[in-house]
Amino acid sequence: MKKILVMAPEPFFQDRGTPIAVKLLVEELSCLDFDVHLLVFHEGEDIELPGVTLHRILLVPGVKNIQPSISWKKIVCDVVMFFKAISLLREHRFDLIHAVEESVFIALVIKTVFKTPYIYDMDSSLAIQVLDKLTFLKPLRFGLEFFEGGAVKGSSGVVAVCRELEDIALDYAPDKHVVRLEDISLLNNSISNDELLHRAYDIEGPIMLYVGNLEGYQGIDLLLESFKVALATGCSGNVVIIGGTKEHIAAYKKMAEELGISANTYFCGPRPVAMLAHYLKQAEILLSPRVQGNNTPMKLYSYLDSGKAVLATRLKAHTQVLTDEFSCLVEPEMKSMAEGIVRLLDDPDLCKAMGAKGKKVAKENYSLGAFRQKLARFYFRVVDDLKIS
Repeated sequence: MKKILVMAPEPFFQDRGTPIAVKLLVEELSCLDFDVHLLVFHEGEDIELPGVTLHRILLVPGVKNIQPSISWKKIVCDVVMFFKAISLLREHRFDLIHAVEESVFIALVIKTVFKTPYIYDMDSSLAIQVLDKLTFLKPLRFGLEFFEGGAVKGSSGVVAVCRELEDIALDYAPDKHVVRLEDISLLNNSISNDELLHRAYDIEGPIMLYVGNLEGYQGIDLLLESFKVALATGCSGNVVIIGGTKEHIAAYKKMAEELGISANTYFCGPRPVAMLAHYLKQAEILLSPRVQGNNTPMKLYSYLDSGKAVLATRLKAHTQVLTDEFSCLVEPEMKSMAEGIVRLLDDPDLCKAMGAKGKKVAKENYSLGAFRQKLARFYFRVVDDLKIS
């Protein structure tokens, strides 16, 4: 049985995008009859993963509450992960490494020293991610792209989570095996509870719902400022936000109060992903006001599958999945987003029509079956090329 080490530089398990995607990946690799070992950070919930051996890095004193974006905490944990990966490699003699995000640089060093091939799981462009977060590093752009390109070229294949990342990988290495493996809807295994948003928060009128973390790139500032402009036109609606840390929620609550929209803006805090369908069905409009990034947010596939109208910014992160035919795409600026909000709130029939078309697109293109077929074809091709017995 072929042995694979999946390196995921994340707290695991947590109810959010990348850990959910990693969980799906290792489960499907195990079903393909690989002996799968998963290496993750020290934080996270221990969950049952049949056919998968879970390894964690050593607990790093003082490092906790690790957030998704680049930070000193992640860098420290990445260094510790490097040494843990070396130890595991010596013990288990892996045939292949599947490196998620920045762990690809660990895999590149391991390949150079131990000749173990790797697959690059490209969930985002690391060069773009760093420059978006640390704008003062823009003079180093070509250097960052050089290292990212080297990681692609050194791999035995690339798993890209969206079309934009597929194009970036092929620009670096046109002859490389690259598979576009989009995320899928998370609604299939959803469960319900008794919380009804209108009743729990005394909400009157339609709900526009955002689900996800509240990091700066998600555009919550833009959403709240645009909502103020929309309300000033006389339209009636509410913004409900699910997700976020206590610190982010407190900051955005204060912003809503300062903008004078707190009476129509509700912060619910985190909810289990297993209940996503329960909350989406209570909304009339679903929101993705992202202002940075080129990787499609995982929630978008569930948004479409819910059959509700989607309002999103006209960024590549969205437009490689959404079109004007079945969603309301707006420019990532206040006036355009406010106009989009007013348009949808004033036309319930349009919302229903968009939602129905979006649900059809999700069923035809972003199913678990399609994910399995693409993953299997890609992996067996890579294994065959490497002549792993």
